[in-house]
Amino acid sequence: MTTDRARPTAEQLAAAQDATIADVAAPGLRVLFCGINPGLWSGATGHHFARPGNRFWPALHRSGFTPRQLRPEEQQELLALGLGITNVVARTTAKASELTAEEYRSGGEALVERVTRLAPRALAVLGIGAYRAAFGRPHAAVGRQVERIGDSEVWVLPNPSGLNAHYTLDGIAAEFAKLREAVGPADS
Repeated sequence: MTTDRARPTAEQLAAAQDATIADVAAPGLRVLFCGINPGLWSGATGHHFARPGNRFWPALHRSGFTPRQLRPEEQQELLALGLGITNVVARTTAKASELTAEEYRSGGEALVERVTRLAPRALAVLGIGAYRAAFGRPHAAVGRQVERIGDSEVWVLPNPSGLNAHYTLDGIAAEFAKLREAVGPADS
């Protein structure tokens, strides 16, 4: 693992292939954000959404979830705000396209178990394709889903990767803000 704010070397990125990083999670969160799977940069640093250009941290702030824009190495501060991070598939890859259909399906099953155990107000899956593959919902759309996991609402939000050309940062933040308004403040 690299030190905070350090750029991983090519060797560190290569060594991060198929690694895992710990969830940032606790029981009773307002929102458990769920990425597709960690990228190599995240695997090398041990921080979720760590690659420069990923729009998760700016969107989280612009949507009103955080009082300032956090850096990936500050991810543990999310817990005090009632927020957490997990992934559909735990292993790191250079691209999500390296994941198999079986990994998505088994990742979806494990995610249901995790959400049932942690009981957040909402699960927010970041990526429509990942949600469709993990939960067998080929026609799902961005937004609140009809299905719930226990008492937890399920939302699908845009993938914040810089490679997602379908949404601007402002568009991603607007979808995050809809979720924030639905789940209410941290103390309610």
